[in-house]
Amino acid sequence: MVNKAILAERLDRLREYLGILETVQRHDMKSFVQDPFIHGAAERYLHLAIECLLDIGNHVISDRGYPKPESYADIFRILADNGVVPKDQLDELAGMAAFRNVLVHDYLRLDREKVYHILIEKVQLLQKMGQLFSGLL
Repeated sequence: MVNKAILAERLDRLREYLGILETVQRHDMKSFVQDPFIHGAAERYLHLAIECLLDIGNHVISDRGYPKPESYADIFRILADNGVVPKDQLDELAGMAAFRNVLVHDYLRLDREKVYHILIEKVQLLQKMGQLFSGLL
C-alpha cells in the first residue's frame, strides 16, 4: 500500500511550490529575463515541483512492484504503461523530466526565455499531475 504520509508530504510541498510559481507567472518576459530573483525563483521551484512528482512516481512504482525505472523520464513511462498517468501526457511529462536534468546539470546554458515559456505553459501540467496523485491518498 502506498505510504500516505510520504505522498501527503510531497503533495503539500508540491502545492507550496506551485503557488510560488503562480506568483512568478505574473511577471512579463522582460522582467523575468532581467531580474535574477524572478528567474532564479522560477528555476528553483520548477525543479522542486518536478522532483516532487518524480519522488511520488518512484514511490508508486516501488509500492506496486512495477519495473525499476532507468531514468527520470522512465518513471512517467512506467506510470503511463500501468494506467497511473494518462498516456496522452507522457511526452509532456518526459519533457519535464528532461527539463529537470537541464536545470540541475546544464544550468550554465539555460535560455531564460525558454524557461519563461515552460513556466507559463507547463505549470498547469504539474498541477494536473498533483491532482491526479492526490487521488492516491
